[in-house]
Amino acid sequence: EVRLVESGGGSVQTGGSLRLSCAASRDTYSGYCMAWFRQAPGKEREGVAVVDSRGVPSYGDSVQGRFTVSKDLSKKTLYLQMNSLKPEDTGTYCCAGRAYCSGGAVLRASSTLDVWGQGTLVTVSS
Repeated sequence: EVRLVESGGGSVQTGGSLRLSCAASRDTYSGYCMAWFRQAPGKEREGVAVVDSRGVPSYGDSVQGRFTVSKDLSKKTLYLQMNSLKPEDTGTYCCAGRAYCSGGAVLRASSTLDVWGQGTLVTVSS
């Protein structure tokens, strides 16, 4: 069974940048679907970005153009580069995986992912 461990969270001011990492405990095949979700206190979980089974990235509307998701199979790691951060980006960011996905639909179906990390906290101050 794959385990996922996130790192890279922290506190930053509005307009700043952070890079999150999600390391898998063992090799995953190239088609393994991996995604980032976030949840702010009192709010529902939101899909942020995904690299689908073809290696194609997709993004949630609120982060499009500011965040970049990438996957490095050799390092067994999923990354999320976050630029131009806003206070509304504050939340706990979790990575998640499942065997297969296509496109960005999985960002609206978090219950279909079967492996989750413990999360890393991102705080953006104004």
